[in-house]
Amino acid sequence: SKRSGTEVGFLTTFGPCYVNFYGSPREFSGLPDPYDDLNLGKGEGVAYRGRVLVELSTQLEGKADKEVDKISSDDILVVQKYQRRRKYSLCAVFHGACMIQEPGEPIQFEVSIGNYGNKLDSTCKPLASTTQYSCAVFDGNHYYYLPWADTKPVVVLLSFWEDISHRLDAVNIILYIANRLQENINALKISIEAKVPENRLDEIWVKLVNQLVDDLSNVQLPSLEGVTNLTTLDIQVKKLRDQALLLMGEQAQRMVQEASDITETLGTIEGWLEKLKELAEEPQNSMPDVIIWMLRGEKRVGYARIPAHQVLYSTHSEEACGQYCGKTQNVVLKYPMDKSKGQKLPVQIRVNMWLGLSAYEKKFNTFAEGTFSVFAELYENQAEVFGKWGTTGLMNRHKFSDVTGKIKVKQEYFLPPKGWEWEGDWFVDPERSLLTEADAGHTEFLDEVFENETRLPGREWKPASEPFTDVNGEKALSPAEIECPAGWAWEDAWTYDINRAVDEKGWEYGITIPPDDKPKSWVPAEKMYHVHRRRRLIRARKRVAGASVAEKRDLGDPEGWEFTSLIGWKFHKKERSSDTFRRRRWRRKMAPAQRVGASAIFNLEGALGIDQEEKGSKESSKAFGANTPTVSCTFDRAYVYHLRVYVYQARNLMALDKDSFSDPYAHVSFLHVSKTTETVNACLNPTWDQTLIFNSVEIYGDPQALAHNPPDVVYDKDQVGKDEMLGRSMCKPVVKLQPGMDATPRLLWHPVMQRGEHSGDVLVSAELILKDKGNDTELPLVPSMRGDNLYMVPQGVRPVVQLTAIEILAWGLRNMKPYQLASVSSPSLVVECGGEVVHSATIRNMKKSPNFPVSVLFLKVLLPKEEMYTPPIVLKVIDHRPFGRKPVVGQCTISSLEEFRCDPYEIRSELSMSSKMALMASPPRDLAINMEDSRPLLEAERVEKEKEVVDWWSKFYASVGDHEKCGPYRQKGYDTLKVYNKELEDIEDFKGLTDFCNTFKLLRGKNENGENDPTVVGEFKGSFKVYPLSDDPGVTPPPRQFRELPESGPQECLVRIYVVRAVDLQPKDNNGRCDPYIKISLGRNSIDDRDNYLPNTTNPVFGRMFELSCFLPQDKDLKISVYDYDLLTRDEKVGETVIDLENRFLSRFGSYCGLPQTYCVSGINQWRDQLKPSQILQNLARLKGSPPPRTEDNGNTLHFGGKQYSLAEFEANKELHQHLGPPSERIALHVLRTQNLVPEHVETRTLYSSFQPTLSQGSLQMWVDVFPKSLGHPGPPFHIAPRKAQRNYLRVVVWNTTDVTLDETSVTGERMSDIYVKGWMPGMEEDKQKTDVHYRSLDGDGNFNWRFVFPFDYLPAEQLCLVSKKEHFWSLDKTEFRIPPKLIIQIWDNDKFSLDDYLGSIELDLRHLITPTKMPHKCSIDMLSKEGDIPHQKWDETKSLFNQKAVRGWWPCVVENGSQKELGGKVELSLEIVAEQEADERPAGKGRDEPNMHPKLDAPNRPDTSFFWFTNPCKTMKFIVWRRFKWLFIGLILLILVLLFIGILLYSLPNYISMKIVKPFR
Repeated sequence: SKRSGTEVGFLTTFGPCYVNFYGSPREFSGLPDPYDDLNLGKGEGVAYRGRVLVELSTQLEGKADKEVDKISSDDILVVQKYQRRRKYSLCAVFHGACMIQEPGEPIQFEVSIGNYGNKLDSTCKPLASTTQYSCAVFDGNHYYYLPWADTKPVVVLLSFWEDISHRLDAVNIILYIANRLQENINALKISIEAKVPENRLDEIWVKLVNQLVDDLSNVQLPSLEGVTNLTTLDIQVKKLRDQALLLMGEQAQRMVQEASDITETLGTIEGWLEKLKELAEEPQNSMPDVIIWMLRGEKRVGYARIPAHQVLYSTHSEEACGQYCGKTQNVVLKYPMDKSKGQKLPVQIRVNMWLGLSAYEKKFNTFAEGTFSVFAELYENQAEVFGKWGTTGLMNRHKFSDVTGKIKVKQEYFLPPKGWEWEGDWFVDPERSLLTEADAGHTEFLDEVFENETRLPGREWKPASEPFTDVNGEKALSPAEIECPAGWAWEDAWTYDINRAVDEKGWEYGITIPPDDKPKSWVPAEKMYHVHRRRRLIRARKRVAGASVAEKRDLGDPEGWEFTSLIGWKFHKKERSSDTFRRRRWRRKMAPAQRVGASAIFNLEGALGIDQEEKGSKESSKAFGANTPTVSCTFDRAYVYHLRVYVYQARNLMALDKDSFSDPYAHVSFLHVSKTTETVNACLNPTWDQTLIFNSVEIYGDPQALAHNPPDVVYDKDQVGKDEMLGRSMCKPVVKLQPGMDATPRLLWHPVMQRGEHSGDVLVSAELILKDKGNDTELPLVPSMRGDNLYMVPQGVRPVVQLTAIEILAWGLRNMKPYQLASVSSPSLVVECGGEVVHSATIRNMKKSPNFPVSVLFLKVLLPKEEMYTPPIVLKVIDHRPFGRKPVVGQCTISSLEEFRCDPYEIRSELSMSSKMALMASPPRDLAINMEDSRPLLEAERVEKEKEVVDWWSKFYASVGDHEKCGPYRQKGYDTLKVYNKELEDIEDFKGLTDFCNTFKLLRGKNENGENDPTVVGEFKGSFKVYPLSDDPGVTPPPRQFRELPESGPQECLVRIYVVRAVDLQPKDNNGRCDPYIKISLGRNSIDDRDNYLPNTTNPVFGRMFELSCFLPQDKDLKISVYDYDLLTRDEKVGETVIDLENRFLSRFGSYCGLPQTYCVSGINQWRDQLKPSQILQNLARLKGSPPPRTEDNGNTLHFGGKQYSLAEFEANKELHQHLGPPSERIALHVLRTQNLVPEHVETRTLYSSFQPTLSQGSLQMWVDVFPKSLGHPGPPFHIAPRKAQRNYLRVVVWNTTDVTLDETSVTGERMSDIYVKGWMPGMEEDKQKTDVHYRSLDGDGNFNWRFVFPFDYLPAEQLCLVSKKEHFWSLDKTEFRIPPKLIIQIWDNDKFSLDDYLGSIELDLRHLITPTKMPHKCSIDMLSKEGDIPHQKWDETKSLFNQKAVRGWWPCVVENGSQKELGGKVELSLEIVAEQEADERPAGKGRDEPNMHPKLDAPNRPDTSFFWFTNPCKTMKFIVWRRFKWLFIGLILLILVLLFIGILLYSLPNYISMKIVKPFR
């Protein structure tokens, strides 16, 4: 990881550093571990399991010899310095434990860090790491708490860890900055939500940024100089943090100077907060977390893990100390592997922790509150036998034992630890918590007693041996025996509590497993095997007003005994006749020998000494850790506080009933007191408007410290019945140390969390007021009451309300799903807001007309002026069923009303009704749209010809900027359309097309299995208008907002669906493509276009128009699906999109049919709406309440809406063409286009699949037109079928070649070539054609008179050839390709016994032909370079062969020699393009085959020397041998004749001579 300074980043590195492991609790037994998954990382580990020293480094070079190797001894020596440890001290003072829901056996807490402090760990010295066992006391309302009163248990731990303060200090400093920034961001968000004035908002924002700049500049991260256990990663992380903080500071300073909009900066500031949290991550944190366990009896129940750095003391600076170091914090414990994710809490504790190096433990004195006491303690036990108390009946108990009674101890066994000494003698000290009455400090209290019954399995129930017990199963008085204490009055009679997990009579059932005498757990449903049941009787009592009852502290037994009926856990202070066992606590105080101050407790390491002479080794091991001294913190006075909790309302709670609602109420808990609000029935947005007053809450500790970090007020939302948790919320109270302080608690929304998820909000606040010497006169006035015992939220705290009108446009219901297997047939709507309710009329028959007969409802309600306090609107749909049943079949909560607020007196320029709907609402009148074609025949022919080049696709391609495919469309001045890259309803200008009415999803509560059901069960179509009303009844109310509504009855409509193309479809076939086709469903109609599937493409061009009839609003949902065609298997759905046609039909933006740019009466842009532009404009004027439009000057001028429009202005600089309609309609259309109506468009709709509903499966470009049939026929539809290729024939006549390279040498030494010409069109290589061979061209000339005929399919508008062919021989379908029309001509030299030789070629683009020359000597290679430089856009149309039709001349053929191009020959060609019809009329054969016409090709006039030597031996002799060797042959013949003559002469000479000599005939 050593890199040069210029490079960014560093190679992966780590350590040497310890890595801590966490897993399941360390309670080992023979049974399988139920929490074993925690050891595999499946969930948060609940106990420390060990640590490993790890180092990791990365090297760029080299290769490892072995994957696993031993560590060398040198490396081990180097790592020694990273293992040095220092002594740490940890103190935890438990101030309170409350919100216990399952008390059961006595409770204690254990604090551990690593191995230290864990009771199960025998590797460390015993420590005072556990609190005393305490029994929970009922708080009189709902929860139980531990009554520690003024004596708080203290836990002290000593441990040894590596000193990594240089890492943890940096973490704490960054977290300090982040926490301050978080607080300021929260304040800013609340101010934005509350819409505070701009200047106040600016102040808050400037304070936030300035404080961040100050923090970043003033707070310094600790230096790494002189740190011994430094690692490479430390250096790199320090560098990274320094750079990031510096950059953040610079950005913040720049923001102060440059920022203009506060809300826009919020995202950046939150990004800084996230960055700070990332920088605070410390990878090399080797100090284990502090773990707090709650033990009920011997069983571990709940835990909390607190990172050590949060409570760590630092000498570096105050900011480097942990967030909760020496501060009291609230900790909510969790169950291990909690499946309910915090639905139930084991306990909430308030604990003060301090962790620091033992070298600095004196610093603890400044943090400590109260007086720390250290005691040795033991219990004296006695049993009653025959009426006398003594030690004889103790059975397995000892006379003196520890608190559990299991371990024998004696007073003389105890020796103080080193450095401590006894202070005083042993004395009897009873358990204080038993002496405090549970109702102390309460004004209301709930007495409880449990009635118990038992039976043998399957028999009758009978009263149990102890018929009445408390919650822990200990004997209690019967309800008849319980008297009301003095100063209290009963509120009502004893009742059975059924608001729990019990059956309808209040019983809960259990099984007793010996040796227990009572069940450990209870269930609400009775089974045959249950042998024990109980039910809870409750009776409320109230303190009598004015009765001065002194707080009763009964000192119990004068000798300090505690009694119990059986040797067990639960003791009571007064002796009863059934008691057989008693005990009392003896204690002896210790004092430090040398040290003074609270830090002396850190010298308590190890158990109290035990004299080992009387104990065997076995006993000794058993007693391990049993005699640790008990440390407690005593407070000399309790401060009494007055708490007021303002519970105003909640919103968006979860529906837990089957009727889609809940019956919520709130338990409000603060430390050891709790109260419950009233219940609001069938509501997810309850308004309680209730103040809960806690008169005297005793809190120990410094009020100043409490003011900085007050305990949380906890709100548990519950549901009546078998109480189900709706969620939990916490908020901090405003602390007033003087009652006269002017800090009014502000109601704020706090999130309600359930199972770790946000499930609503609650609007609450609280104030905690310190009462001075019990004086109640300075407290705030008691709020006014509602009902018997309910206080309302007082003025000044409660929101300021105003009389408000809510107009509801209840248009109709759509897509209602069946409820309890029956369809919803006669529904009505209930609208609730702020406690007011209004009912709609009932829809008689959902199938015939799903709209409400009366559309407008009105609600007067008192709503808060501030938007953040506004209650939501709740919609309930009730179905009217036989026998008077009215179940709620769906509900919806609209949380924000801001978007519906309006000014009722504003001129209604934006009425909700569209022009089309207005016309339907107005009386019918005759409409005539004149579309006849009165053009002369010649012009009609010209238009027909234009259609070949200009079509709808030209318009589309011109609109998307694809100039190559649009042809000459733009030059003609025709319309373009708007192509949206998203759905039309997502375009901001058109407000989601919900300007007439919105669509609200209706939900249902629980399903049949009792699980929360989030499914949508229908839709409500409607809208709201919210505006203030005057409180004075004499003032005339404002005009109603919803008026001139369209007919709500069904409308028969014609729907045209234009599907243009799809883009980037999800492939469905193995070749990475798909074979898409369209399916459309609308109401009961559906179209399956399977026959027209497009093979092998993910970007298909559909070009399909579908026409359907439907009734709106019944058939409002148009579903367009794309499927993948498969021959053998089932077709797969690629994706689908759904369009709400009703919204398009009703919207005032005219989305039923987009407005084109110009009014055309013919051509491809012919007007297609039912109404002419002037009619649409008239309707628009009527709706806006403005005078009708007025035209002048033959329609060239128009007055509308107080403005004058001129046609000349609109059509300036525009090309006018013959298709335009009359001026009056054209100007009306131009004016309409200024009114923000939907233009002629193509929208891009994303396709979604039901399997992956959030992932795009591609998109569909399309649009929809909706025409009501009552207005007559619309104009003709656009013809958007894909361009069809026209069959053309390219006829190429190869006449001659010249200057062809002579590639071969003949036997006779001559240079020659056997020339032939080959030609084809790219993409159609299988149709290559070649001429015959011109043999033995000696001068490079060739004569052919040969015709090539190439059929091809051509798209004139795109100027491309369409080629269809199979990609593989096994492919089922042909794949289409678009290729430019080109011709390739090559000249070759023919070889019979070897490969032919390539001599040259030319590629001719038929759209931009290289101009040929008439004479061969003018033809040169320069012709190619001139034409090749011209860009495509500047091509000369006249050079297109498609325009010229025929051309003849000479072209050069080139051959590449390296990088140079050389002339390989010249070829004379005739090129002619013939349409299919013309080809039938003027046929021509290939080559010189019949029909050899147009033109007729004669045999080539080649020289006699042109032949193939192998097949023409005579010609070979004549033209090759004779011509070249003529004189040689003549000379040879003469020579032979001479030689023959000489030979004959020589042969006949002897005979002649002899005859001459002999002369025989003489």
